[in-house]
Amino acid sequence: MSERAEMIPLNFERLPEAEQLERSRTFLARMRTRRTVRDFAQVPVPFELIENAIATACTAPSGANQQPWTFAVVSNLELKRRIRAAAEAEERENYAHRMSTEWRDAISHLGTDWQKPHLEHAPYLIIVFQQAYGFAPGTNPGADGDAAKVKHYYVAESVGIAVGMLLASLHQAGLATLTHTPSPMAFLREILQRPANERAYVVIPVGYPAADAQVPAITKKPLSETLIHWD
Repeated sequence: MSERAEMIPLNFERLPEAEQLERSRTFLARMRTRRTVRDFAQVPVPFELIENAIATACTAPSGANQQPWTFAVVSNLELKRRIRAAAEAEERENYAHRMSTEWRDAISHLGTDWQKPHLEHAPYLIIVFQQAYGFAPGTNPGADGDAAKVKHYYVAESVGIAVGMLLASLHQAGLATLTHTPSPMAFLREILQRPANERAYVVIPVGYPAADAQVPAITKKPLSETLIHWD
């Protein structure tokens, strides 16, 4: 059993209610402009924006504070081309054979297909990996094998929260994003040479939208359909 962490005072600022409401409304208005973008301008993006967004994501809560995530950032053009080619091969198979009629019908209004040029055109790809397990400090996974493994708890939930914070941070920084989950995604671990305990969770192309970028005219459900309040 590990030792209990040292307890320290909470660093918390109680805001006046008027400021709370102003911040809340401003953030809501900003996030309502977030859209999934598939057309990216091939222009540079300051890397610090990516670093800061990932640092923000890493502040997310996680099961047992194990932080079971790795954020792999790819800007190398050749690597992006390899990822695109592998993703399109899987997606071509999905659209042709794996997807059910119901699944194809559900996404038909979005106008998507197996072609994924955004994986090459976006300045950055952030590939988020979830760590199924970790390794005990001071151990050599290669030499110690299973003895070095440390079970991770609530992995998918923890990584999902971190990804949500990542997307919000990128949008706040004035960048466009897309969440892409090619299935299966094992090729990402192979191309990026990640260890066996990591599984690809999502691919997020990041950049500025192309000048002629378009998005589907869709809406979000109203709160009346998503919020239940017991007073």
